Amino acid sequence: MNSNVKREELDQSLKLFIVLSRAHRSISDHVHKFIQQYEMNPTEFAVLELLYHKGRQPLQQIGGKILLASGSITYVIDKLEKKGFLERVACPNDRRVTYADITDSGKEMIESMFPNHELRIHNILSVLSNEEKEVAISLLKKLGHYADEFVAQPEE
Repeated sequence: MNSNVKREELDQSLKLFIVLSRAHRSISDHVHKFIQQYEMNPTEFAVLELLYHKGRQPLQQIGGKILLASGSITYVIDKLEKKGFLERVACPNDRRVTYADITDSGKEMIESMFPNHELRIHNILSVLSNEEKEVAISLLKKLGHYADEFVAQPEE
């Protein structure tokens, strides 16, 4: 690390990290409580929402799309399948590939909850103007992209 970094710069970075973490946790907690009202956990909801909006997905790719470890996907898929919200479909061209496909019951579930879900998120974020949201989106993307590049760099 650069020893020329001023203490106030370090403190400001730590403060931003803490504020960002707390804001994320607070927003996520409110959203997760809403999802739990439907007897689902956030991961199950994320998989169902992915299938609803993007269609049939290979099981092997779902984890990467919703940021979940691949080992956990099988468990989540099993739970959603038992609830009747999705089904596994074998790929006709490649026996190694199995798809997850949303069922009519899964579509009904998402359609019953998604409008309230997005409205809840909107209401939580309504403290910011549209212009402030655009600035926040831009800054957080910049931060996220840099963090991805930083992590990819070898440690000194």
